[in-house]
Amino acid sequence: MASEAWIGETLAPLAAKSLERRPGVYPQAGGKIVVDGRPILNFSSNDYLDLAGRPEMIAASREALERYGCGATASRLVCGTLDLHRELEEALAALKGYPRALLFGSGFLTNVGLIPALVGREDHVFADKLVHASIIDGILLSRANLQRFRHNDAEHLESLLRKCPAGGRRLVVTESVFSMDGDLAPLPAITEAAVRHGAMCMVDEAHSTGIFGPGGSGLVREHALEDGVNVSMGTLSKALGGYGGFVACSEALVRLLLNRTRAFIYTTGLPPAVVGGGLAALRLLGEEAELGTRLLANAAAFRQRLQDAGLDTGGSQSQIVPVIIGENRKALEATERLKAKGLLAVAIRPPTVPEGTARLRLSVTLAHTPEDLQWAAEQVIETVAEVK
Repeated sequence: MASEAWIGETLAPLAAKSLERRPGVYPQAGGKIVVDGRPILNFSSNDYLDLAGRPEMIAASREALERYGCGATASRLVCGTLDLHRELEEALAALKGYPRALLFGSGFLTNVGLIPALVGREDHVFADKLVHASIIDGILLSRANLQRFRHNDAEHLESLLRKCPAGGRRLVVTESVFSMDGDLAPLPAITEAAVRHGAMCMVDEAHSTGIFGPGGSGLVREHALEDGVNVSMGTLSKALGGYGGFVACSEALVRLLLNRTRAFIYTTGLPPAVVGGGLAALRLLGEEAELGTRLLANAAAFRQRLQDAGLDTGGSQSQIVPVIIGENRKALEATERLKAKGLLAVAIRPPTVPEGTARLRLSVTLAHTPEDLQWAAEQVIETVAEVK
């Protein structure tokens, strides 16, 4: 169509730089899948604890579906809050060690909705340079003054807070486990800086919930920072194997969010089957406390094998193990070669990661046995050598 000619002109430069994105379509989800009759190890799944296909999860989702139906049928503040929603929120609050928790439609909606409720045009946000796009979008919607501190640099954060003009609220935002690098934030130092300067502190625990901390409660609780961290944000869609986002926080903050968060107020509640699955995931965490520890041990051995071969895994300290290649084209070529060998590792390119750091983002999951991981490491080492 003539009026859409600009679309091709916009996409052409992306294609030229190997940056145009197109989704792959797969017949299954999880850490081990079958594509065109061939078994493939999937290292691009966020189902870290291999819970999504557990019979207990499926049974709980089915039970909720049969009892409540397919949808919540309304926004939460109309008649879309089911007793099941409240039960999951109470369980999440207990896991995180906060008085209350509040469910959202997704992790993205959580961050986009939460931040504008906390700060506005006259306020100041200090965010780690590598925080997730949803956090940046939430800050932009808030119209607060944004300052970005160097990645995981609490001293730089301290200097920015010290120079911040008087007046307005202050909010410090970081992730606990960074989704593309797999490294850990220095949460105690960041929280101390925020508290010292009278700032609120928000930590995105999407990739640490279920894995780090006692019972999978995350790094905020592992470091006993609940008093200094106002908001512990998380998702049900990573280690918990389902869908949705949530915040754990104070009673007062939940009251504020119920009245000011458009992403909560003006959207339908999570479907009952999703909520039932989330409750089952939390029960499994309580019954199998070693899941996260076992995953991190497997990931450490896998990462060490890659490092021993000279591959650049950045600062990874988690189940997320990047292999930084640099050039977009080479990262895409590595993805295709690995897929042909039976390993799915999707290339991650700018703007998701900084220019010149295109990479394979390898997610170790409990679907991968130690033997799987040894074989996969050899394929990655061989393939990176082929494309470099």
